[in-house]
Amino acid sequence: MKKLSRITLDPEVMGGKPCIRGLRVTVGTIVGLMASGHSPSEILQAYPYLEEADIYEALAYAAWRVEEVEISLTSA
Repeated sequence: MKKLSRITLDPEVMGGKPCIRGLRVTVGTIVGLMASGHSPSEILQAYPYLEEADIYEALAYAAWRVEEVEISLTSA
């Protein structure tokens, strides 16, 4: 997977949730809007400071996180 340069994680912004370019727009917001049937152009109208590439990188990040496997490091 290519490096995701538009997704930022900062504990000082939105409680450390993954955001778009340090803005107060979370990946979850973008994914939720897309899942609700909003088109990229509608999202860009609502958030004019975003770029189309931000939307697609948010989707790529969400897809990557869903496929990620977490392994417990504690011994049972």
